Amino acid sequence: MKNILKKGVVGLLAVMSLTACEKDYLETKPTDQVATADAFSTTKNAWAALNGIHRIMYSQIFSVQAQGGQSGNMLYMDILGEDLVFPNVSNTWLRNDYQWIAHRDPNSSSAYYNYTFYYMIIGNANMILANIDNAAGPEADKKAIKAEALTYRGWAYFQMVQLYGERFAAGAANSGLAVPLILEPTTNAKARNTVAEVYTQINKDLTDAISFFTGYTRLDKSHFDISVAKGIKARVALTQQDYATAATLAKEARTGYTLMTNDEYLGGFNNYTNKEWMWSSRIVADQTNYFYSFFAYMSNNYSSTAIRSTPKVMYSVLYNQISTTDVRKKLWDPTGKNTAEFPLPASTFQRYPYHPKKFRVADVNLSIGDVPYMRAAEMYLIEAEALARSGNNAGAQDALYTLAANRDPQYKKSANTGQALIDEIMIQRRVELWGEGFRFYDLKRTNSALNRNGGNHSATFTNGVMDVPAGDKRWQFLLPNDEIRNTNGLVTQNPQ
Repeated sequence: MKNILKKGVVGLLAVMSLTACEKDYLETKPTDQVATADAFSTTKNAWAALNGIHRIMYSQIFSVQAQGGQSGNMLYMDILGEDLVFPNVSNTWLRNDYQWIAHRDPNSSSAYYNYTFYYMIIGNANMILANIDNAAGPEADKKAIKAEALTYRGWAYFQMVQLYGERFAAGAANSGLAVPLILEPTTNAKARNTVAEVYTQINKDLTDAISFFTGYTRLDKSHFDISVAKGIKARVALTQQDYATAATLAKEARTGYTLMTNDEYLGGFNNYTNKEWMWSSRIVADQTNYFYSFFAYMSNNYSSTAIRSTPKVMYSVLYNQISTTDVRKKLWDPTGKNTAEFPLPASTFQRYPYHPKKFRVADVNLSIGDVPYMRAAEMYLIEAEALARSGNNAGAQDALYTLAANRDPQYKKSANTGQALIDEIMIQRRVELWGEGFRFYDLKRTNSALNRNGGNHSATFTNGVMDVPAGDKRWQFLLPNDEIRNTNGLVTQNPQ
């Protein structure tokens, strides 16, 4: 823990150097020599620190190509599921993740990244929270900065507890170990807290953030505001099976956002000005992500080896459940031969059945595209699922109808109830959020088994991993061995 926490504390000063809007401040002293007091002497400087965290969300930190900030986690989460398929394994990037090897290897970059990336965010948030009250500047700025830092910390712990802890079960003790709760700047080792304790802190951080956000208008969608904080808390409530809270907060979070049109849905998912997007990283040309960009793995038109040789295609079983009148069905080519509607930049790009075009770069010479972290569509799906699981069939049908009818003009309001309605909502969720980093989390929180059978997955390519039972120990990531060694065993490992 000491080594990893040190990365978070030192990382604050490093990420401040990434924030172009604070050049005058940063040029007065080399970033690695800035004292903490100077870094937070004013709210202007504190904004620079916060902007550094925003930059971490899409930066390559550990020199591993597929780990371009939060998009690295998004790739891992869908690759571990069944709805994203490798049509071959000629390209080695992410192959061990697809085969359920990497996250169960404590020496892998996947285990290290998902642990250290979120602790870097947490460490930076802790530095802000520990110093912001003494900064010179408007109280409104202090509240806004504190709200964003609390949201980052709560969100980061939520990401981690789902990976390294056991599934949360409502009504149970949830006494299994998750991750250490570090709530102040420190490099001292600390033992792991329980799943229950981590969720308690997550909810406290998000509740406090929501209270501080009152009256705040953010600069752009790379920042948090009250709607995004409520959206994250709705995710947390859904995962904790607190369905009343999840439904209420999801509805409140999406207020003021409009679902995109069908034409916009086919636009490439690369621009955060989309009226439906709630939270996203904005990537511009002078901040190009090169081959660690999300779009270097998930688009269909950037010339990376991963895309040319091993595009990530859709699970045929899911595709076959999409209505023919649904605009989303146009995002995948079931034949792998439709050159008219699925043009590729060059003959070197391999085509396969169920080839995607959901994500596309605007300029094929640049790997950049804005990365979506939260959309209003997800909030409709959370509301619908939460209402259905709590027995409010009519309310769930209404929430689902708004989204489904937008995507499919021929959609008729569902008459399903009970488990049939839940199943319909989950299919809608899988189709809507394909490629956006939700599937592993959804399988784990619903205590569902992985089932890759009956479609276009190859047991040869998956290394035989076609099924993983619900509750299997493999649903927990192993902690990086560096953490175990650096804490002299104070931090213990998950079952291997």
